[in-house]
Amino acid sequence: MGAEPESPTPEGEPVRIDVPLGERAYPVLIGPGVRHRLPVEVARVGARRVVVVSARPAEWTPDPGVPHRVVPARDGEHDKNLSTVEQLCRAFAEFGLTRSDAVVSCGGGTTTDVVGLAAGLYHRGIAVIHLPTSLLAQVDASVGGKTAVNLPQGKNLVGMYWQPRAVLCDTAHLDTLPRREWRNGYGEIARAHFIGAGELRGRPVAEQIAACVALKARVVAADERDTGLRHILNYGHTLGHALERATDFRLRHGEAVGVGTVFAGRLAGVLGRIPDGRVAEHHDVVAHYGLDTALPDGVDHDELVTLMRRDKKAVAGLSFVLDGPTGPELVAEVPETAVRAALAGM
Repeated sequence: MGAEPESPTPEGEPVRIDVPLGERAYPVLIGPGVRHRLPVEVARVGARRVVVVSARPAEWTPDPGVPHRVVPARDGEHDKNLSTVEQLCRAFAEFGLTRSDAVVSCGGGTTTDVVGLAAGLYHRGIAVIHLPTSLLAQVDASVGGKTAVNLPQGKNLVGMYWQPRAVLCDTAHLDTLPRREWRNGYGEIARAHFIGAGELRGRPVAEQIAACVALKARVVAADERDTGLRHILNYGHTLGHALERATDFRLRHGEAVGVGTVFAGRLAGVLGRIPDGRVAEHHDVVAHYGLDTALPDGVDHDELVTLMRRDKKAVAGLSFVLDGPTGPELVAEVPETAVRAALAGM
């Protein structure tokens, strides 16, 4: 089927997008109530026991249909660390999970990241199924197999690639989100506008999710391990990650990516890669989703530059994914003077 979304049927069947990775291909199902398909996916994997790591109330945590243990979790960057990974792996061992069993994540993007990494490390890798419950996790974090935790020195510096066996994006979960969590997800949707998802403004949220997932599935299938094309998925993320650290995560990930997307447009303009109209489009798209388009008060430009130099993409000086005449691409060794000029314009 590839990575193009199927349309929902009149009977309310979910949208299905396959991530085409050969023997490791997996489905992403999008629609209300798809979390109740968890027992079917657990049976398909062949797991006899499951640990469900959930940051959601019990009524939103589905029964996997086999003997299981629920381990409570908390969404948020402050628990996204190696200590949490160790605690989860200990819980897996205490419950007696074997390599033929499975782990289920139920929560936002940070829960997806931490649980995915723990599953990839435990017994050198056991099956994981993601039930992303936030907009951000549904449009981005749950798909593609990137797992990582933070160090004091930076975001996502310890991680691995570990693809899930299925992703169930239950849009009914979104009805429970506070407004700020919607903004958090919209940051990733806004950046998708500039990397090939097309015009998503004004479309129903399920279609926005499906378009983002289909785009990511195509990119991951072409470049699973971030050697080239997959860099475009980090559009707006270099400054975004730096802002998260600089504000001690007061700025949420998607909010920071929104600001980072505006900055990416400004920086591409400073470098002469795109015309003024395209620079303005970055501002307009981000603003459409109700996101901030300026740097938060009080952030120090020197600190931001230092943090951006530590970004995991920065193999050659300051590196950014930037728009250009042929579309977005990773640009290395960007002059610091250009970076500071773009920051000053924010």
